[in-house]
Amino acid sequence: MLALTALDEHGDDSLVVIPRADATALFGLAEDELLDDNTAGLFIPGNLDAALAYLETELAIRENTGVTGARRLLLVADCAQETDRIQALLARHPGGVSAILLGPWPGEQATIDDNGLVNAPPMLASNLPDRVPALSRVEARDRLLAALERHRETKKPSPRRRSSSRRP
Repeated sequence: MLALTALDEHGDDSLVVIPRADATALFGLAEDELLDDNTAGLFIPGNLDAALAYLETELAIRENTGVTGARRLLLVADCAQETDRIQALLARHPGGVSAILLGPWPGEQATIDDNGLVNAPPMLASNLPDRVPALSRVEARDRLLAALERHRETKKPSPRRRSSSRRP
């Protein structure tokens, strides 16, 4: 639900990065679904390593070129395999990337119980709702596809002007 909200409400000024395995688990996507999707608000790399490599590169470019006002970056992933690398990324670029991490996390964390109630330390609580509604994978998939479609509709290319040649 949090990832969908980020994509739906902030699709134009943020990028949600979800490794394929996590997109499949959260949204019930088929292995080859959205492979060719070029929606600007969503990036589904093949695995967590590729997602982190993308974020590390993007953040390094921003840092080296002094880019400010760039799109917000949100990583949504199961962090069990790369906890140290994710911690280093977040520490190296405070405020440069946000993360919704599934699985065990050694740092500050919010938990959501079976009723959708959010329990979070004060620093995190200000950015989270008190309750997160539950969604089935089918509902989550439908909402994801609808959000992507709305994003595509708002980003339709403008009609090209044809240059006319006049004969004297």
